[in-house]
Amino acid sequence: MSARDVAARIPDAVLDEASGLPLHVGNPIAEQRRLRAGALVLLPRDVLLLEGPDTLPWLDSITTQAIGELPAGASTESLVLSPEGRIEHAMRLRWTGERLWVLVDAGTGDALEAWLTRMRFFKQVEITRPEAVVVGTAGEPPAEVDDAPTWVDGWPEVSPGGVRYGEPTGEPWRWAESVLEPAAAAAIEPDRFVGSLAADALRIAAGRPALAEVDERTIPHELDWLTTAVHLSKGCYRGQETVAKVHNLGAPPRRVVLLHLDGSQSSPVAPGDVVLAGEAEVGRVTSAAIHDELGPIALAIVKRSAPADQDLVVRTGDGVAVAAGQQLLVPPSAGHAHRPPRLPRLGAVQRPTRPQP
Repeated sequence: MSARDVAARIPDAVLDEASGLPLHVGNPIAEQRRLRAGALVLLPRDVLLLEGPDTLPWLDSITTQAIGELPAGASTESLVLSPEGRIEHAMRLRWTGERLWVLVDAGTGDALEAWLTRMRFFKQVEITRPEAVVVGTAGEPPAEVDDAPTWVDGWPEVSPGGVRYGEPTGEPWRWAESVLEPAAAAAIEPDRFVGSLAADALRIAAGRPALAEVDERTIPHELDWLTTAVHLSKGCYRGQETVAKVHNLGAPPRRVVLLHLDGSQSSPVAPGDVVLAGEAEVGRVTSAAIHDELGPIALAIVKRSAPADQDLVVRTGDGVAVAAGQQLLVPPSAGHAHRPPRLPRLGAVQRPTRPQP
């Protein structure tokens, strides 16, 4: 039984056209409270399973996180970057001591599997794609997932070797994703599930980055993903030069912000809507939701030069201007960790200071 089959049994479920999984089951606001209390949400995930004696040191050598000595039972996350340091894949990792469970967003598993297979060479690593259903919860993992491999999110705590540029939003974030065999997922009572809109709202409020915030130019610094997915002191991997240069000497060209939206407008904000500072276009919305306590909120990626001390405006697809209070997640000052001192030009003449009369 697939996740779609499980979803088809959930009463009152409104299904997402792309994934076939529930967006909500009648009340997205109330479902956020249920999710915090231990309800489950079906997640659109692709699952890979890596086994073999070379698994950890091999994956350590080609991705951003230090996982070569990951202890059994540990969870972490790691990124696959392009040679230019742009994000290509985001992996949630759970190590059992013998097997590495890899959870990625649905639709990205084939490309990741193909890349890992190309990079394997003669390493003793077996890559398989088990049939599985992935469920998430924002509360204490319930009894239904007791025996399942479960990835526990470390956000917003800074992982070893990581760094945080901004401050946490102040909203609580507790999240876990469990890999179930299809029969185990089918045995869960249908009324235990809520929709993905509830999970999105909690994630956005916590400022937690996801692939929804990633485009073809995104580097980890722009999303504060150095917090949990990048080890700054580990050995060489593809894209490391960009990671080090931007962190130590430069600054990310864009930054993620949490927007608190004016809820009086009838036109909802959606991903892709333009963000304005005055009349100037400075970015775009990447995720949007209605939170049970904060109201309408969104994550947006804006230019580093966008004013950090003034409210912004979101122009919806209907052309409606929605006022947006800006909560900084990545400050414009991010980076420059080791900016070298400015030295005088070679051959420059040092003129003596003229005494004051």
